[in-house]
Amino acid sequence: MSHPTTQQQFEQVMANCRELFCKKLHDYGTAWRIMRPESLTDQIFIKADRIRSIQMKGKAMVDEGIVPEFVAIVNYAIIALIQLEHGAAQEADFNEEQAQAAYDKYAKECLELMLRKNHDYDEAWRGMRVSSYVDLILMKILRTKQIEDLEGQTLVSEGVAANYMDMLNYAVFGLIKLTIEE
Repeated sequence: MSHPTTQQQFEQVMANCRELFCKKLHDYGTAWRIMRPESLTDQIFIKADRIRSIQMKGKAMVDEGIVPEFVAIVNYAIIALIQLEHGAAQEADFNEEQAQAAYDKYAKECLELMLRKNHDYDEAWRGMRVSSYVDLILMKILRTKQIEDLEGQTLVSEGVAANYMDMLNYAVFGLIKLTIEE
């Protein structure tokens, strides 16, 4: 029996993240449409910082582990990409179908980016530790905050969207390692 490919594992993780996204859409609608990208950057920071804290302390005091936090990073990163494209709204102005279509668009773009980078880096992520993914996500958050503070006026760096996509992809790698390759 052959092992699943990186693409298959990525798609499996993303299907799980999308399932939670859709359940929350049912419960809360698209209330997230009011959030500005900077607020989403901070939400991702909170999740990544909690993962790092749990990793360093060796235990969690709240009954939620690392996996749900990685899922939240994936979903907040997609929401952030949606908000970059559409801007923050004054109200929940998307219906469930629009939100799901936007989610699928960015999930596909992140998959395509991962496949291109994975080709060039030759599956290097598989040799990395989950803690390294967290550190890289935190670094990408700090970069994103700097770009936001510069109001996007960078000299040589990729934009905010590229950083959100990288955060998502590192979170997916963490989820693959924690939920599929245990």
